[in-house]
Amino acid sequence: MSEIMTMLFTDLLALVIGFFVGRAFIKKTFQSKEAEAEVRANELLKNAQQTAENVKKDKILEAKEHFLKLKAEFDEDANKRKSFIIQNEQKVKQMQQQAAQMLEQNKRRETELDTLQNKLNEQIEAANKRKEEADRMLGQQVEQLEKIANLTADQAKQQLIDALKGEAETKASSYIKQTIEEAKLSATKESKKIIIETIQRTASEQAIENCVSVFNIESDEVKGKIIGREGRNIRALEAATGVEVIVDDTPEAIVISSFDPVRREIARLSLHRLVQDGRIHPARIEEVVGKTKKDIENEIVEIGERTVIDLGIHGLHPELIRMIGRMRFRSSYGQNLLQHSREVAKMCATMAAELGLNAKLAKRAGLLHDIGKVWHEEQELPHALLGMELAKKYKEHPEVINAIGAHHDEIEMTSMISPIVQVCDAISGSRPGARREMMESYVQRLRDLEDLALSFNGVEKCYAIQAGRELRVIVDSENVNDEIASKMSFDISQRIEKEMQYPGQIKVTVIREMRSVAYAK
Repeated sequence: MSEIMTMLFTDLLALVIGFFVGRAFIKKTFQSKEAEAEVRANELLKNAQQTAENVKKDKILEAKEHFLKLKAEFDEDANKRKSFIIQNEQKVKQMQQQAAQMLEQNKRRETELDTLQNKLNEQIEAANKRKEEADRMLGQQVEQLEKIANLTADQAKQQLIDALKGEAETKASSYIKQTIEEAKLSATKESKKIIIETIQRTASEQAIENCVSVFNIESDEVKGKIIGREGRNIRALEAATGVEVIVDDTPEAIVISSFDPVRREIARLSLHRLVQDGRIHPARIEEVVGKTKKDIENEIVEIGERTVIDLGIHGLHPELIRMIGRMRFRSSYGQNLLQHSREVAKMCATMAAELGLNAKLAKRAGLLHDIGKVWHEEQELPHALLGMELAKKYKEHPEVINAIGAHHDEIEMTSMISPIVQVCDAISGSRPGARREMMESYVQRLRDLEDLALSFNGVEKCYAIQAGRELRVIVDSENVNDEIASKMSFDISQRIEKEMQYPGQIKVTVIREMRSVAYAK
């Protein structure tokens, strides 16, 4: 037991001693490290102070350099301003010297002007005296002349004025007449040249169209199917299309009659489809006619679009394009309206180009000039005014609108394109074979022309020649002089324009013949 206690005590003592020894060792180690840390901190502090001193010196040097630079710039700017002020002072001095010189010159000039004014006043006084003397002498001479001629000065002046006036009027009248004749000759020559060139460069594809269409069939058996029981198929077709179907003894042919080409075309195509199908009865007829109408409407739009593309016209309203397509199925005196409008458009473009005008605008006006004829609603307006309203509605150019409305003189022409459209419309409608006219109306128009001319005083005979294109009037030479004959031709042409309707133009020629007869016995 004692040994165990001894061993425990020994171990405990060793532990206590080791604790104190380790503590002393740790303390010594810590002190040494603290001393080293202090030394290092002192070194770092010293280095930092040294670095701060260097930075301070650098900043002071930079500040000095910047100060010197600013001072140099200030000195330079001050020197420039000083030199500028010196130059301005010199210029001011020069200007003062020049002003002083100018003042001296002005004073000298004022002195000279005063001298000249005095001389001028003296000359004016002398001239006034001379004028008074001349007036006095002139008055004496006028009094002497009045005594000699027994006329006052005013009367003599009036006689001289009257004589000179009559001579001037005679010369002026002669000159005006000569100028007008020369202008007429040159204008007529140039206009004929332009019109002939325009006509030569225009090719026409067809002349007139009929009011009937002939539908050919293979045999009379097909004709019987088309007629139907008691003619019901014919009646159904006529009711659906609005045409007249004529079935007579003509072999292998049925005639479709109507003044409306659209209806005739619908009836013809419908018959063609019905014959090909073989089923012909009223219900089938109504169905086929309905489909054909839709196809015709589509074809009308295609024709309008193809026409404006061929003519190179752009920007037309779709409704105007559709109406242009409908022209294909309209006619005027037998002349196809679309062909007529295309022809007028091409001639307008050619003539406008020759005259240096807008050819595209003229072509557009020529194509649309008869657009009022294909409006689907009944109107009391003439087709020219109706076409003008349609052009306004679809926002066409003002010159195009005026050309459409004025091509039959319903309104006043306000642009150069309007007479071109009127002339080209007359050319297209008056060329040989372009239009068909009934014999009775043709003869009546010639009679009306002759009767109109015979209604004038002094007219002995009258002849309408050249198919009504020229009217020759023979007057009594004893009662009608040259001036009256010239005026009569103008008056007759004006009455024809106001009272008659005719295609193209009519030339009025008044003939005055003087015959002197004597007999030798």
